[in-house]
Amino acid sequence: MTLVDFSSDVFIAAFLLYCLSFSFYGLAVWGKRFRKTNPEAHVAKWGKIAFVTAAIGLVCHLVYFFTRWAGSGHVPVSNMYEFMTFLSMAIMIAFLVLFFLYKKSMLGLFALPLAIIIMAYAAVFPQEVQPLIPSLKSYWLGIHVTMAALGDAFFAIGFVAGFMHLLRTVDFNNKDKQSRREQRWLELCMFAVVVLIGFIVSVYSFRAAGYHAEFNQTNVDPKTEISKIVKVDYNMPPLVAPYNSETVEMQSFMGMKSPLFEAPSWMHGINAGRKLNTVIWSLVSGLILYGLIRLALRRPIAKVIQPALNRLDPDDLDEISYRAIAIGFPIFTLGALIFAMIWAQIAWGRFWGWDPKEVWALITWLFYSVYLHLRLSKGWQGKKSSWLTVIGFIVVMFTLVGVNLIIAGLHSYAGTE
Repeated sequence: MTLVDFSSDVFIAAFLLYCLSFSFYGLAVWGKRFRKTNPEAHVAKWGKIAFVTAAIGLVCHLVYFFTRWAGSGHVPVSNMYEFMTFLSMAIMIAFLVLFFLYKKSMLGLFALPLAIIIMAYAAVFPQEVQPLIPSLKSYWLGIHVTMAALGDAFFAIGFVAGFMHLLRTVDFNNKDKQSRREQRWLELCMFAVVVLIGFIVSVYSFRAAGYHAEFNQTNVDPKTEISKIVKVDYNMPPLVAPYNSETVEMQSFMGMKSPLFEAPSWMHGINAGRKLNTVIWSLVSGLILYGLIRLALRRPIAKVIQPALNRLDPDDLDEISYRAIAIGFPIFTLGALIFAMIWAQIAWGRFWGWDPKEVWALITWLFYSVYLHLRLSKGWQGKKSSWLTVIGFIVVMFTLVGVNLIIAGLHSYAGTE
């Protein structure tokens, strides 16, 4: 067994331990309802067990990181699989840092699902060790990317605490206009999480079923007008075919033997049609999954979760959210801006080039600069501050995922398919 194979096994062990830890947190919170005597001791006991399990999982995650590094010969953050696995590990490190500062183990009830979802999402991408492209063969790869990801991880914990604050403070029994608006936005956030889970479930389901479709797409170079035929593979049923393509092979799915429509002509790129197809499947599977959950619960998901947070002090959650972002901001500034510009000068001969990833990293930095200004100078605390953490995390995730997969640029590296 090679070091890379061993790292994959340890990664799976970390994933399972995180899932087990989350189950223990769930038992700590919801199990107390069945305890007639001393329910707080029950919460403390299982919260401690959950925390220790998560810590062991993080140890396995660190072993994965360093063994893959040793086996591949470079810091494992060079493609989407490696970066997202590192981000999930960084989120757990940020969670531990905030736990030791505030001793609020219930943060794990939300931090762990976030890390688990990101790990599952990472596994969607090719997991083989890939050779570095020339611009990545630098020690700045480890410095820039890991620092930026660690900053993002603290932003993620800030989002987790802010979202918990909203779940704790939004009044689901109040029917006035403001409360109903807050309830709808919270439920929309829950729906977005379910859509992401639906995407992961659908990808793994079709992968397990061995689904495959193949198209030949004709691409015409606008400068030379030379046409080239490129093969495009789908691992999900093609509701959308690539633009200007013909079907080579397509397995029937629920009676569908051909794509429903073709991607529009303005969607350039070999993978544009497949990406649009993936987005549609994510929404469809998310809607189905959300509908099933709502049918089972018969109440908004956020309203069901809220009682689990009744014992938490909303002021503590608000403070933890701010502190996490305050820690993450200088780390992100160093990693995503200063070190990134130094590396850009070395690799491309310029500090700034308006590449999409650079622009969105700057947007992220500016957003959190505004957040800290409003928090410190204008007294934006409580719900206002928490809603900003939710918006900020959406910006972070688009910068990390959306730019890499949707917008072509210098940062669209191997492994995204």
